[in-house]
Amino acid sequence: MSSTILVTGGAGFIGSAYVRHLLGPDGPRDTAVTVLDKLTYAGSIARLDPVGAHPGLTFVRGDVCDTELVASLVAGHDQIVHFAAESHVDRSIEDGGAFARTNVLGTQVLLDAALRHGGRTLVHVSTDEVYGSIPRGAATEHTPLAPSSPYAASKAAADLLALAYRHTHGLDVRVTRCSNNFGPYQHPEKLVPRFLTALLDGGTVPLYGDGLQIRDWLYVDDHVRALERVRLAGRPGETYNIGGGTSLTNLDLTHRLLALCGAGPERIRTVDDRKGHDRRYAVDHTKITDELGHHPRGDFDSDLAATADWYKQHPDWWRPLLTAP
Repeated sequence: MSSTILVTGGAGFIGSAYVRHLLGPDGPRDTAVTVLDKLTYAGSIARLDPVGAHPGLTFVRGDVCDTELVASLVAGHDQIVHFAAESHVDRSIEDGGAFARTNVLGTQVLLDAALRHGGRTLVHVSTDEVYGSIPRGAATEHTPLAPSSPYAASKAAADLLALAYRHTHGLDVRVTRCSNNFGPYQHPEKLVPRFLTALLDGGTVPLYGDGLQIRDWLYVDDHVRALERVRLAGRPGETYNIGGGTSLTNLDLTHRLLALCGAGPERIRTVDDRKGHDRRYAVDHTKITDELGHHPRGDFDSDLAATADWYKQHPDWWRPLLTAP
């Protein structure tokens, strides 16, 4: 095998999509991938089933905060792509401890291991939420970080740690910050699958506040292609925004999901707004386009329809997650 890649959080939504890309027909040849995943409520090894028989795949169940385990895995790999994180804002509001531990301490454990074993390349996958709410325009990679939620604050701290290891030690760290992802295999706690599964089960959808919060939407397959460009051609110490180019209010998105499920506006249930809810996210992704030649391939409406079809066809995957702790 010409490349050995350690993917932390590789049984999560985005991490597993990345692994499926690496080991799929459009991925690089002669690549060995080790997935490290704790398999919390948000992790599912079933996401790897499409490439489960690939000879280049190894799965290790474990915690990114486990110093000895992480050191032993990093020692045997050329590169690391770091997805492992607690990522649900609502859960971070209820209990921020797990977010600080996994997102900050876990990143530090991984950085130390990469440094100790000869300075492995590490792609650190982050979020546009580190910029906070953007009243107008779009955040560039130089926009000051202003996280609003415990989740976003933990990711911002991890970003700064990663970049500090570059500055202090010269470690080959590359940071990415993506907008809101959607696609198959996403846990139904997130907006798109939460609304789709509720509608498919005949229920209502809980819309926060007035529904006029604005998000940029990125199809997960476009995201993982961008990550590959950063892994293969990104510059050490650089940060790359990854956007989808489709900004919608949550209300507009909700109406599109209703239409895809043949439901009317009476299925919308307005609920109290989230504490500290950011009004608008927007990222300028000119840099990754100009420097690395990445362009989103998908059409938002087609990708959203394909996502809805996937959830319609896979209730056996998502329905057990609705009642899981």
